[in-house]
Amino acid sequence: MSKDLTYTQEYREMEDNPVFSKALVFSVRIVNLYKCLRDERCETVMSKQILRSGTSIGANISEALASESTDDFVHKLSISLKEGNETKYWILLLHRTGFINDEENNSILSDCQELRKLIGAIIRTAKRNKDAHQS
Repeated sequence: MSKDLTYTQEYREMEDNPVFSKALVFSVRIVNLYKCLRDERCETVMSKQILRSGTSIGANISEALASESTDDFVHKLSISLKEGNETKYWILLLHRTGFINDEENNSILSDCQELRKLIGAIIRTAKRNKDAHQS
């Protein structure tokens, strides 16, 4: 099996993971929001912040999926959850300062909340399963 085929297969397996898939879609939305804020609304500070935190959610999920232990898995997902919390803050600030409208705010905030809830549930389950195996 060639190296390229192995990479492609691993990537497809990651995309089959629901939380990774949702985070990837969310990251694309964040990148598109960044481009709109930068190019059409002349906003250059908050847009960079939300770009960093919003795309970091998926990057840390990707790292968690390749973790070496349950503790590492939980740690990476916890970072992802924190990035989700930061992203929520930037969304709210962009809305309150008039850079995104109500419809944009409600839509992207809903996606962010869904991801945060999903990541939080996975963290709780992983911790519970670890505790059950140690008992």
